[in-house]
Amino acid sequence: MMRAVQYNSYGGGAAALKQVEVPIPSPKTDEVLVKVEATSLNPLDLRIQKGVVWPFLPRKFPNIPGVDVAGEVVKVGSGVKSYKAGDKVVAVLSNGFGGALAEFAVAKENLTVSRPPEVSADQGAALPIAGLAAHECLLRTPGFNYDGSGQQVNLLITAASGGVGQYAVQLAKLGNAHVTATCGARNIDLIKSLGADEVIDYKTPEGAALKSPSGRKYDAVIHCAMGFPWSRFEPNLSANGKVFDITPTPSAFMSFALKKLTFSKKQLVPMIMTPKKEKLDYLVKLLKEGKIKAVIDSKHPLSKAEEGWAKSLSGHATGKIIVET
Repeated sequence: MMRAVQYNSYGGGAAALKQVEVPIPSPKTDEVLVKVEATSLNPLDLRIQKGVVWPFLPRKFPNIPGVDVAGEVVKVGSGVKSYKAGDKVVAVLSNGFGGALAEFAVAKENLTVSRPPEVSADQGAALPIAGLAAHECLLRTPGFNYDGSGQQVNLLITAASGGVGQYAVQLAKLGNAHVTATCGARNIDLIKSLGADEVIDYKTPEGAALKSPSGRKYDAVIHCAMGFPWSRFEPNLSANGKVFDITPTPSAFMSFALKKLTFSKKQLVPMIMTPKKEKLDYLVKLLKEGKIKAVIDSKHPLSKAEEGWAKSLSGHATGKIIVET
């Protein structure tokens, strides 16, 4: 048996999380069983609990949430070739099944990467979903290259002090982009320290209007905040500017379709990120080399996971919230 945290129905927030004992899962042919050292919470975990992706997720109740895992392999399925017991890894669990808020979790071999000694469990656990989302936005940004070649790209990153935003700033600067970022006043120095060229308080008139202090038009926006209408972005975009919305609502998909129908070169792009092993491996190597880091808001033991869940629900975390087992 193992300790785990689960909920039994939609809604209820942190109060609905229950500390339970459940059987340790067994890895299938293509899976590894990981002794979880740390996991991190993502907005997607909260959205699943709220029923935003009903009827697709979760697949069943009770549900053990969480998909980001760092830990040690303790058992492998019969078809697994890349890992053995004792290997340190970072993994993304299947969104449909979750399972990270527990002492043990199963992960697909093709969504598991090796974790070098230079990368702590907390840093590894903070990376997968948030880092991959930021990376995917940049890969889709026209003209952006990690080697810094070509013309400099102008980027806006909203909610830059959040989980995705902090990685987006750091990754964008690796490719020599000019980064304008929005965040709350208390995090301005932090975001500057991550490399942002211009940082604006989202509560000021300039921040609300998303205007670059140096008057730049944005080639792309990595939109990590909620509640901005398309009309707020459009005047600030370059001729072919793209807005990548990492938490798309139904209205975002409508705007996307409308821009397609009218052949507009300025587009709102709803981001649905599919994790890929090679991309996660690339990001873990950047962590190892010290080229990026995870900003960690707080750490909570599994026995107090609901405290981390409540902090995440508040929407005021700076960086990632970690639950350690």
